[in-house]
Amino acid sequence: MIAADQALLGRDTLLAAAGHHPYARHALWRDREARGWRRDGAVGWLLPPGQGPAGGALGSAGPALDVFAGLVADGTLGAGQWLHLPRTAPEEVAERLTVARLDEWDFLWTTTAPPEQPEEDRVVRLTEADHPALAALIEEAFPSTTSRPGDPRIVDWYGIRDGDRLVACGADRSRGDIGFLAGLTVAPDRRGRGLGAALTAGMTRALFARHDHVALGVYTANVGAIRLYRRLGYTGTEHRTSVHLG
Repeated sequence: MIAADQALLGRDTLLAAAGHHPYARHALWRDREARGWRRDGAVGWLLPPGQGPAGGALGSAGPALDVFAGLVADGTLGAGQWLHLPRTAPEEVAERLTVARLDEWDFLWTTTAPPEQPEEDRVVRLTEADHPALAALIEEAFPSTTSRPGDPRIVDWYGIRDGDRLVACGADRSRGDIGFLAGLTVAPDRRGRGLGAALTAGMTRALFARHDHVALGVYTANVGAIRLYRRLGYTGTEHRTSVHLG
């Protein structure tokens, strides 16, 4: 049961309550129902099974945490599920929820095409035949990513080759109304040569063919990547705290 000031049903209702915020447009999938609530400056939602995180919220962190703690207490949410919250102090989260893992990250977005980058013309769309090379590169360069070949959330893979070798890759994990880049990585021995900028710019430009906003997520501690994304036009920012319930 959701105890809140106002119950909200359906994607359109939730988007209106959230002011059509880019993060809500990304998190709430098209053609999928969601139920949610508004409480003391926060708007939150629960998603049907199979849509990734169990729930999320925008706005005031305290009221959002209160509602989710209540949903855990009544058994609606439980261990193994993810919640994406407004940025919340880890100690505050730990007081209310059993935390298996907590991540602090930023949801960044842009509404303009990036400046052209050297090497951007090397970015190509990959196919299923590239999955073995993708898997090998990801295992070497970004083993903690959740974006992997075969993941049903992925629309397309893009990459950069050096001869026959795949040296950079990224996933188009667009959903909702927002283009979304994920799993961007460059082979360790090819870093510092502008390939990350080229890959990000090329993928961003490709996704603007279908979307009016393009977004990505980056860990808050990764200041180098954030600096790069800012340079490429990703100036919109929503600070997030993700909680894996224990």
